[in-house]
Amino acid sequence: MNEMASPQPSWPFREAERIAERLRQKGKTEALFETGYGPSGLPHIGTFGEVARTSWVRHAFSELTGMKSRLIAFSDDMDGLRKVPDNVPNKEMLRQHLGKPLTRIPDPFGKFESFGAHNNNMLQEFLRAFGFEFEFASANDYYASGRFDDALLHVLRHHDQITRIILPTLGDERRATYSPILPIHPRTGVVMQVPIEKVDPDHGTVFWRDPETGVRFETSVLGGQAKLQWKADWAMRWYALDVDYEMSGKDLIESVKLSSAICRALGKEPPVTFTYELFLDEKGQKISKSKGNGLSIEQWLIYAPKESLAQFMYHAPQRAKRLFFDVIPRATDEYIANVAALPIAADPHANPAWHIHAGKLPEHGGSPISFTMLLNLASVSNADNPEMLWGFIRAYIPGANAETYPFLAELVHHAIAYNRDFVAPKRRYRSPTEVERAALEDLARSLKAGEQSQHPGATEAERLQNLVYAVGKRHPFQPLKAWFDCLYQVLLGTPEGPRFGGFIALYGVERTIALIEASLARVETAA
Repeated sequence: MNEMASPQPSWPFREAERIAERLRQKGKTEALFETGYGPSGLPHIGTFGEVARTSWVRHAFSELTGMKSRLIAFSDDMDGLRKVPDNVPNKEMLRQHLGKPLTRIPDPFGKFESFGAHNNNMLQEFLRAFGFEFEFASANDYYASGRFDDALLHVLRHHDQITRIILPTLGDERRATYSPILPIHPRTGVVMQVPIEKVDPDHGTVFWRDPETGVRFETSVLGGQAKLQWKADWAMRWYALDVDYEMSGKDLIESVKLSSAICRALGKEPPVTFTYELFLDEKGQKISKSKGNGLSIEQWLIYAPKESLAQFMYHAPQRAKRLFFDVIPRATDEYIANVAALPIAADPHANPAWHIHAGKLPEHGGSPISFTMLLNLASVSNADNPEMLWGFIRAYIPGANAETYPFLAELVHHAIAYNRDFVAPKRRYRSPTEVERAALEDLARSLKAGEQSQHPGATEAERLQNLVYAVGKRHPFQPLKAWFDCLYQVLLGTPEGPRFGGFIALYGVERTIALIEASLARVETAA
């Protein structure tokens, strides 16, 4: 007799096992997770995804090992400003500071001591708004305080070896001038990408010339007077902080390889890494911030709760996914279903809701009604305010209100917005075939006669669903799915919809009969 195969662990636990093995080999008792940011722009939906996924792996690691861990959110705010962003005031002022580290440029918004400080504050507020647990780290602070000094001296001692790792990846022109060291000009404050004429590890300095004036400088790499090219900088952080885990997008695969090679050249094994796929727009093209295609986090949160975004991010992170408005209802309903299944799950670790809520049942209690059902209800009833939907909900669940069902109340608001902007404008009714007309008339008669009471079912919705099935089977639909396509397309004007028995229970039997009769009359009038 063959034994049943044990279920595969969820992807956060598979990652946690890799980290645990690394710590066993290194003899460490605490894990360090890192996520990195370029703070020249505002936080975006990819930022949410990376921190959320890293946090899930971190929690799985704690659950698996019982060991302590930390998550550092590291901002590369020593990076030089390459171009003026489109979405900021005082652009002329910023143009005067191009090339300087973000933390040494005035804040165009006039709120903080620097542009970097402004964006760092935005990043931290963004992460806290979603309840992430993290320690913020600034490259400027780490460089200027001397925290990286020992590592930077180590980089100088391995300068030629690091250069040999990077040179094969560069074009001829860049290869002639490349150095992992970027001195900061002592007069202009600009981060310089210039040839390094000499490296002096004993004194911690590099020699270089100003390309415009020809003046030769000796610059210390310590105390924030220089920084590293970003691949070397990434590797130096891994080395200096002994990072155990970091994930990044598919577009950085080659960078991960190079930074890992540099980290080994410095004398340490690089962290466990994880590559996630990038998002695609509705046409299957890669999402680009400059193009503005795709969906922003602010837009998502107009139409669905943040938990649905977490659900979308959790599922298959190594598979390319379309990130556009039409994915929102499914992600929301998957989350609702997972919350409902969590209390009775044989393996809660396999349930995304367990990870989204850090191993706890959500306080909001989920929703007894799916988001798709609310969308169809809003569409059919032309609801433009929450109270219209609550009227149907209270008839279906006596005594229901926003206090007893807080998550449902949130969904109601989102459903009205989503229906208004995406469902109603695309609603297209079609005429029934002769077979469909006969079936619809049969369904109306059956509902009038109360035939649902003759069909077994624990709830009214189940009894109504059984009746809908029975009516469909009385007519020559091949396959039976064509009957449900008819219900959605003729009655609701949508290509797909919810379990129709549940819809009838929520919308009401009398209203559904009237909907069928009105739909058939509309067709006759149009004819």
